[in-house]
Amino acid sequence: MTLAVAASAANAAPLDPTGEWMVEKGYATIRIVDCDGQYWGIVATEQRPGGIDKNNPDPRLRTRPTLGMPVLMGMKPSNQNEWSGEIYNSQDGRTYSASISLLGQDKLKVQGCVLGFLCGGENWTRVGPPPDQDTSTTGASPTPKPRQAAPGRAAGSKSAAPAEVSPQTQPAEEICSALVAVPGSTHERRLK
Repeated sequence: MTLAVAASAANAAPLDPTGEWMVEKGYATIRIVDCDGQYWGIVATEQRPGGIDKNNPDPRLRTRPTLGMPVLMGMKPSNQNEWSGEIYNSQDGRTYSASISLLGQDKLKVQGCVLGFLCGGENWTRVGPPPDQDTSTTGASPTPKPRQAAPGRAAGSKSAAPAEVSPQTQPAEEICSALVAVPGSTHERRLK
């Protein structure tokens, strides 16, 4: 029986970090999308709307909204259920080497490092159910799952700019295309 359990665990599909995650302090959610095998995370909701990237080292980007801004960049597989890349910290305007690892379907450990050894991190919690992992056995396409309301906003409330697509509902392909299209950004430089 132990052998069967071990074989079952070895054949288990790797966990999927895509989806929406609440940061540890609860002030924002980050939506992680798969852009051609690399994971990118953008700010999907903010507890206090209207934030800007005022500490960005590029003066041209200091007035851009933090909503929709990339924070996890180019995360590539480094181990099972672990990815390495970069993380942007808008609080100090710096980009750090980073890794993310799934501690389970609903817990993501995010760690950033300066000089490869001065590291800090936090755990993020999944918002809503995880994405469908495998539809090949049923032949059905994934069913869209309802999203929770943004922190500090009632479900069903209107946003200030209804013409804009929310980072929560924007198709992943559009997010990836927008990331590639941002020229000169100091922390999107590795997309090319």
